[in-house]
Amino acid sequence: MAKRRTGRDVHGILLFNKPVGISSNAALQRVKRLFQARKAGHTGSLDNLASGLLPICLGEATKLSGFLLEADKHYRATFTLGVTTTTGDAIGEILQTRPIDNIDRKRIDEVIQSFIGPLQQVPPMHSAIKHQGQALYKLARQGKVVERQARPVMIYALTVQSFVENGLSVEVDCSKGTYIRTLAEDIGEALGCGAHVSALHRFGVGDYRDMLDFETLEQHAEQGLEALDNLLAPMHTVLSHWPYVKLTAELTYYVQQGQAVQVPRAPTSGRVKLFADDDRFLGIGQVLDDGRIAPRRLVNL
Repeated sequence: MAKRRTGRDVHGILLFNKPVGISSNAALQRVKRLFQARKAGHTGSLDNLASGLLPICLGEATKLSGFLLEADKHYRATFTLGVTTTTGDAIGEILQTRPIDNIDRKRIDEVIQSFIGPLQQVPPMHSAIKHQGQALYKLARQGKVVERQARPVMIYALTVQSFVENGLSVEVDCSKGTYIRTLAEDIGEALGCGAHVSALHRFGVGDYRDMLDFETLEQHAEQGLEALDNLLAPMHTVLSHWPYVKLTAELTYYVQQGQAVQVPRAPTSGRVKLFADDDRFLGIGQVLDDGRIAPRRLVNL
């Protein structure tokens, strides 16, 4: 007999500030319990060592989580130069230490510039990427190392914030799928001293920058579920740059039946976000070759 889902129907996106020391899934489960939500999912893991923005989709917003997974990411990180570890971060065991006496700011700036633009990155063994159906980090825990194919990523901006002793603090704007641990290791090797990530904070996902911590959520929870729900970003904000199309009641009916409709003065190509005439978000539409708009992913609110 199938297990019955419990919880309430609540829809929206919580822009959560994950603290250091817990997994993204643990954060998700805690938020889900606090909201008493029936359905929830996060949009891209942050390592236990990392803090920062973890968008959590509740209810029908989970249908749009893929767009946040695809979104560009923004990080602040500290790389410890001269020390490499088994995991590429401060959690792993030290593999090697090397002197950094000959490294100055001028050399760092030269190397940093070479990492801006398209890169081919080999994912770390300590990652959730699957190899023959098994997560790489599970193989790594067994002491196994398997060959990984390099993946294309894009570093849009990489700026040095400070360089003090062996700590190099940077800000990174990058595409989805970029591993900051791998970036640290590669920069360390380019400098000839090695490096690992000692601190990592994600301050942006797509256009989202604001975030809420557990303490704020718990304070609102004391005022009731409505106060919590008021903290959620509307799910259509995921598609902030998409054209907006408002449908009449009649056209809304046909779209919800899965039919394509003709909308006056609508965009002539691409994807659009659809709203009913009462400003209720309906979902995603696609402009067809003949100009009609077809439903592609609808939400049930």
